[in-house]
Amino acid sequence: MMARIDLDSYTPLPFKPGVARFASDLYVDGRPHPYCPRVNLQRVLEELRSAGYVFNVGVEPEHFLVTRAADGRIQPWDPAGVDNLAKPCYDFKGLAAACDYLRDMNDALRKLGWGVYQSDHEDANAQYEINFKYADALTTADRFIFFKMLAGETARKYGAVATFMAKPFGDRTGSGAHMHYSLADAETGKNVFAATDDRRGLGLSELAYHFLGGVLAHARALCAVTSPTVNCYKRLQIGQGLTSTHSGYTWTPAYITYGDNNRTQMIRTPDAGHVEDRTVSAAFNPYLAFAAYAAAGLDGIQRRLDPGEPNRGNMYALALEEMTRRCIRVLPQSLSEALDELERDEVIQKGLGPIYPEFLRLKRTEWNDYHRQVSAWEVERYLTML
Repeated sequence: MMARIDLDSYTPLPFKPGVARFASDLYVDGRPHPYCPRVNLQRVLEELRSAGYVFNVGVEPEHFLVTRAADGRIQPWDPAGVDNLAKPCYDFKGLAAACDYLRDMNDALRKLGWGVYQSDHEDANAQYEINFKYADALTTADRFIFFKMLAGETARKYGAVATFMAKPFGDRTGSGAHMHYSLADAETGKNVFAATDDRRGLGLSELAYHFLGGVLAHARALCAVTSPTVNCYKRLQIGQGLTSTHSGYTWTPAYITYGDNNRTQMIRTPDAGHVEDRTVSAAFNPYLAFAAYAAAGLDGIQRRLDPGEPNRGNMYALALEEMTRRCIRVLPQSLSEALDELERDEVIQKGLGPIYPEFLRLKRTEWNDYHRQVSAWEVERYLTML
């Protein structure tokens, strides 16, 4: 077995002058290894290219900076003691205290030519987001992995740990990797998701709606790949906001819907020609997730699936009876439930290729290991029960 570097992924390390990083494909006995997630993604993208399309993707890499308390618990990184608001999003004091970390990250990404264009203090204490321009799916997957490496090394300078764990704190917003995407013509590079004559008023083409039809049809199985850990489902729970006053606590949609520029939808249309999936977890493997996603969308195109009419209201404000009447489905509420859906979905299985059986086995093992643990909550709640 050997790793063959992809020369196009050449990335000089901002934190280690004289050293470069390459993304690589695994080869065994001189042949591409089908169990390598990067090799598998290229297989699926080649199928999409054969159909005439390139999958362009951008991600919003939300993450926390944390430290360990004396008792071993993690806590938000806050060396200046100012990032303590219940609603800290965009707060100047919190942002200013993290300015050196954010500047280091921005300067590094700018030197790499990624087109970094925005950074902010996100919706929870010690949570941040730094955005860079979209690219083809393979390039974005490589960049997301490197972004995590860069964040980890940069955070260490400031005595912190960068974590992309979906929900490190039970009472604060979780971290997503909101996924923006569109298809381009493989020959001309033209955005084929854009349209000026969309009767639904979202600026999307018929092809885009078919792609969305596939994503929504396979959403419950796809969730096992875009939210692949036990912890991810603490971020996707419906109804959380009713019990918390923290800012944005319900900003992760768990409803399988699409709509206009509306953050309560699974799939939002921020502007004509591209859409955003807000359910994707920062803990995802981008190679596996992009492959599964492309497979779902291509199935929608091939079967000309219709996603139905867009939802334009506040999904969080809908009563359960209204959701039932409108047949609005909900994403799985646990990893186990998502894996059950994956076992029934041959399209998403095909997107994972030969990796699927091993992925399923590994994730079933993770769920069983988690389910055998006894939490402090259980001890406190049930110890004194007769």
